[in-house]
Amino acid sequence: MNLAKFLLLALFASTAALSGCTALPRSGPDDAAVEKQASVRVTTEGRKVGIDYILVDINKTILPSFQQPAATSIRDSFGGGRGGPPDVPLGVGDTVQVSIFEAQAGGLFIPTEAGSRPGNYITLPSQSIDRSGTLTVPYAGRIVAAGRPKEQVEREIEEKLSNRAIEPQVVITTVNGRSSEVAVLGDVAKAGKFEVTSAGERVLDLISEAGGISAPSIETYVTLQRRGKSGTISYDKLQTTPAENIYASPGDIILVNRERRTYTVYGAAGLNGRFDFEETKLTLGEALGKAGGLLDARADPGQVFLYRKVSRKTMQVLSIDTSRFVGEDIPVIFRANMRDPGSFFAVQQFAMQDKDIIYISNADSVEVVKFMNVLNSVTSNTSGAVTDAVDGRDAAKRIFRN
Repeated sequence: MNLAKFLLLALFASTAALSGCTALPRSGPDDAAVEKQASVRVTTEGRKVGIDYILVDINKTILPSFQQPAATSIRDSFGGGRGGPPDVPLGVGDTVQVSIFEAQAGGLFIPTEAGSRPGNYITLPSQSIDRSGTLTVPYAGRIVAAGRPKEQVEREIEEKLSNRAIEPQVVITTVNGRSSEVAVLGDVAKAGKFEVTSAGERVLDLISEAGGISAPSIETYVTLQRRGKSGTISYDKLQTTPAENIYASPGDIILVNRERRTYTVYGAAGLNGRFDFEETKLTLGEALGKAGGLLDARADPGQVFLYRKVSRKTMQVLSIDTSRFVGEDIPVIFRANMRDPGSFFAVQQFAMQDKDIIYISNADSVEVVKFMNVLNSVTSNTSGAVTDAVDGRDAAKRIFRN
């Protein structure tokens, strides 16, 4: 007779002898009662979750792919800032002033009686480029301006006035460039819209105009959105990598977000719960240390697990078959064998990522001790109720079934 059968028979023999009105402690209904009284049950065979995953042992072969945190970039999405600043054309909603110069008085706009005066020009009242993208100039009519550089619009107005004005020269001044604004939102001192000019403003320039970030830099991420595309980068990397600090374009949205980077620890660790990274980089070894390490009386050092979703590309680099998985992010459980002395070097190189989950399994011997404690608590009370005996029997069945 094996140990499991012996313990089960011992429990049955003990619980069968129990009688009286004293109930075993319980804070509420047990799982059997909950399941029995449910009107509808939605479950699976063996109560399996049904999520496929890959189990990967942490060793020197995989370390090169996981020694650095996951890279983020806006350069890869929008280019590396090569060349000069983007063109800033006129656009719908811009308020402009049109000034028209003539070579001498007596022309279309400068009457003869005005005599000689400095400049010989007039400035038309400010006007907004309307929803059709046009502005109006007397004697030139409606001029398409939206989407065109100021210089091009100036030349067209000059051409249309050339047969009536004396050697006309036109200068367009932007009073309010609504169409060339960039929105800076999120965790900055003063969010708002800021105008970009032909001089060129980069991402950090606009964050500075917004008063700078209002959260710790190691927890701050910057996302640039442009014409349906987006790219994200950590603020620290943006500061230290000039190629990532690209020029902003009219209509861009810059989102500055604080992302509290955390990981969660369950199981036989010194402390369970959610922990902050705090540092810019954190390794698995350091994360275990922050959680108090492994409990000597409970933990199985050979079964330390880390749960994470990993990109398909990374797994394919390791020559791992990903054909049965759908999507770009694949569930992976990494296992560290802390019984191996070399693992302590490995976990100090394995980089943690935001929202990782660490689970430290109990040793098998601990499960046996837990069962013995249950058995002892039942057999030590000879005045328990018959219903408690039945509960004990059912619990024992579940223990050995699992």
